[in-house]
Amino acid sequence: MTTHITERPAGLERRSFLKWSAAAGGTVALAGAASHFGVLPGVGPANAATASSLDVERTVWSSCNVNCGSRCPLRMQVKNGRIVRVLPDNTGDDELGTQQIRACVRGRSIRHRIYNPDRLKTPLRRVPGTTRGAGEWEEISWDEAFDEIAATIQRLIKDYGNESIYLNYGTGTLGGTITRSWPPVQTPVARLMNCVGGYLNHYGDYSSAQIAGAVGYHYGGWIGSNSLDDAKNAQLQILFGNNTLETRMSGGGETFVSQQTKKLHNVRTIVVDPRYSDTALGLADEWVALRPGTDAALVAGIAHVMISEDLHDQAFLDRYCVGFDEDHMPDGVPAGSSYRSYIMGEGPDGTEKTPRWAASVTGVPASSIIRLGREIGRARPVHITQGWGPQRHANGENQARAIFTLAALTGSVGVPGGGTGEREGAYSLPMANPFATENPVETAISVFGWTDAIDHGPEMTALRDGVRGKDKLDVPIKMVWQYAGNALTNQHGDINRTVRLLEDDTKCELIVVIDNQMTVSARYADIVLPDVSNAEQLDIIQQGSAGNLGYTIVADKVIEPLYDCRTVYDMMTEIARRLGVEQEFTEGRTQEEWVAAVVDASRENIPDLPSFEELREMGVWKVKAPTDSGNVALADFRADPEANPLATPSGKIEIFSQQLFELARTWELPEGDRITALPEHLDTWEGAAEARTNATYPLQVIGHHYKQRTHSSYGNVDWMKEAHPQVVWINPGDAAARGIANGDLVQVFNDRGRIQLPARVTARIAPGVMSVPQGAWYSPDKRGVDVGGSVNSLTSWHPSPIAKGNAQHTTLAQVQKV
Repeated sequence: MTTHITERPAGLERRSFLKWSAAAGGTVALAGAASHFGVLPGVGPANAATASSLDVERTVWSSCNVNCGSRCPLRMQVKNGRIVRVLPDNTGDDELGTQQIRACVRGRSIRHRIYNPDRLKTPLRRVPGTTRGAGEWEEISWDEAFDEIAATIQRLIKDYGNESIYLNYGTGTLGGTITRSWPPVQTPVARLMNCVGGYLNHYGDYSSAQIAGAVGYHYGGWIGSNSLDDAKNAQLQILFGNNTLETRMSGGGETFVSQQTKKLHNVRTIVVDPRYSDTALGLADEWVALRPGTDAALVAGIAHVMISEDLHDQAFLDRYCVGFDEDHMPDGVPAGSSYRSYIMGEGPDGTEKTPRWAASVTGVPASSIIRLGREIGRARPVHITQGWGPQRHANGENQARAIFTLAALTGSVGVPGGGTGEREGAYSLPMANPFATENPVETAISVFGWTDAIDHGPEMTALRDGVRGKDKLDVPIKMVWQYAGNALTNQHGDINRTVRLLEDDTKCELIVVIDNQMTVSARYADIVLPDVSNAEQLDIIQQGSAGNLGYTIVADKVIEPLYDCRTVYDMMTEIARRLGVEQEFTEGRTQEEWVAAVVDASRENIPDLPSFEELREMGVWKVKAPTDSGNVALADFRADPEANPLATPSGKIEIFSQQLFELARTWELPEGDRITALPEHLDTWEGAAEARTNATYPLQVIGHHYKQRTHSSYGNVDWMKEAHPQVVWINPGDAAARGIANGDLVQVFNDRGRIQLPARVTARIAPGVMSVPQGAWYSPDKRGVDVGGSVNSLTSWHPSPIAKGNAQHTTLAQVQKV
């Protein structure tokens, strides 16, 4: 299928763009679903049949549980023990809060995951003496696998202690209760390890490490912003890198919520993003295209306009915040340390953050920054949210805090139509999880630090590497569990370096991957345990983000497990038996009994929640939020900050963080990294400033989320690859300078790796920037060129300074035509 897209120049408002597009005779379109439904090996020939013509035996409720922010019910139709059709939710309507939870094209293609040629069929062990990743396997029995894993756990605990065993980040099955793979403490693998003394834990996640690390210093902990349906109460909506229409595409996600809110209330919407995303295309009245990693500079330029023209909410800042001006600073802090002083050039750097200064950093014209400052300053309230792209940088913590600060400057925190500047919040049911247990080990590392902990764990310290729970690690990671995730290689930084580390089995001695696909991470395992899909087991599903809609799903067992696959609950039960803790692990319950126990425990918090059997019959149960105003974050704090203080040291919003002020003086940072008490713009390694002086690698590379897959899930589904092929977005000016035309095969490269894929030459990406849809499966050819096009062949291991998170949008590279 060929899709023609008429481009909209950077900074052009939507109305003007549409007029320009019509005058040019162009059409605006996005790639849709595949135009035909052919027969896939293992799927069956009934693809083209209509629902009424299928002679099915039964329809069973299930779900799609990948990590997109949504959780969607699916109705799976079965004939002769096979799933022959996948239908969406047929309950609810088109109203916010009671809507149908319509699965997106990914969930509707789930049969092509269940019956995929990459499905794992039996336990596998790397052939002794061969290299990890060489693809040399031997089939083993379940008993052999369980015996070897249990014996290794016992040996490692005896020789190195429980901290030598690590549960790696994985979100391949998210939303389930018994089968969820994140957060680690709630997984069945964690429950097993807790029964034998615990494991080395991690904090943060690959999606939001920096914003999660920053929010504690600013708000005292994760608050969330107002829900997107609450934008109806705003005069202006601003989305910083928040691409809801592509990342949360379902009716139960934020696509429906944001589309309906825009349709019904037509609140003026501005999208700030280096890329003209689907959300900018579908919702925005204006697109502000800036260089990656410069959001804090843009906010500073806007703040300069607001302060200079007295458009900021001084009364709000005086009562609810610390650190905006010199009259509201902590004791003992040097003069000139306030945010106002920083903006007006009265701070230590002596640089006034004028719109002209901000323009030189961001690439956004000074005239646009002045207009934005006036528009934002005059609008009340302003609904500000940010996605997780702006924070996934080497200066990501400051980027996140700057956007929080802009919300405070408008005085829009804690009121309908406003927001905290975090990602959108949502109403959710207070479901219980009695299956989760506590980890006896208090030591934790950053989610992004596990490769360092394998390589040189005992050298990692609290002050240098962010180790928590003790001053330093005593032992390296000797065993890794990777359950339902592809972060062992594919989603981690610098895949080529990671592979070289994993090939050395004298460091990490055992890698166990539990999955139902031969993922990139599974290729580098020692033992692979074939998991069932969610359609082959029963679970209770916690909801995703859906505005003012709360819901839960009973995803029933649709078909019998394929091949020789087993549930993760069965696997952990068998290993627990060998470790002598079976009763402690199971508490005498089957998986079905645990699901029923979750419902029973949840009914104590949700009196109207139906019984397990009733839910099983219904499939999905929905509740509209008790108020139509939307989820309003910090409403209690706004109403009475003295009675409802934040968990910050001051009890207030801390634009200046004294905690960060102290960390900046005590933490040991690599050369070039900085921690600042204010949300200042920081030039970083491989950032926008370096791009303009680096003749070898002059282009910034980001990795946007993509309709084709959720991270790497669905990345091997033929329908989705046909509908949305992997390409690199390149601005026409950058392409012309290199002789690249749309559709040309190109290589994007730096010192860490090289990927090969077609070019999408488009004005939908800012000049000087390339965007590679993240999550494509790493596939190196004999030359070492990744022809799968994984952006992490280019990214680095260098973490951010505070959260020690994955700065995977801070990358420089070059591109050339093949």
